[in-house]
Amino acid sequence: MNIIKTDIEGVLIIEPQVFGDSRGWFCEMYNEERYNAAGIPVRFVQDNQSFSSYGVVRGLHFQKPPYTQAKLVSCLIGEVLDVALDLRYGSPTFGQHVAVRLSADNKRQLYIPKGFAHGFSVLSERALFSYKCDELYHPEADGGILLTDKALNIDWLIPQEKMILSEKDKRHPRLADLEIGALRCEK
Repeated sequence: MNIIKTDIEGVLIIEPQVFGDSRGWFCEMYNEERYNAAGIPVRFVQDNQSFSSYGVVRGLHFQKPPYTQAKLVSCLIGEVLDVALDLRYGSPTFGQHVAVRLSADNKRQLYIPKGFAHGFSVLSERALFSYKCDELYHPEADGGILLTDKALNIDWLIPQEKMILSEKDKRHPRLADLEIGALRCEK
């Protein structure tokens, strides 16, 4: 597998090795031993999937301490723009984001460490999205940031008039209105 560092420390693009022949292809999407050896020492405890159509934008979601989550995400069908927003208290890249196209064709994964908000936009007709999380979901620790907050400068690659958002995601606060001190979490 190939590991690509991004402009934000800890956020990694992973390109699994793909073996193809006349029957199709095979690739190992996760192997705890290999990922640990590659500098991703995480034990995942929950797998989630979501299925969405073009224009759906989900996020920017996070779990508040002590239930922060590291995630390994990929797109199994279609294509998405995946976004990780740094919320680590005191980080030199706080409020900055990484945006990466993930697709069934490129088979890329994005590793997002604890302390980030996460979201994605669906660029294809349909998308099946997969998340591996290192902490169980806790509804009482649910948090979010308004994904259309202009201060974030995120280009979701979907015209705003075509964005499909949940009512919950429309009500998240802007980053400037978030109580930042409450986000202190371990690295």
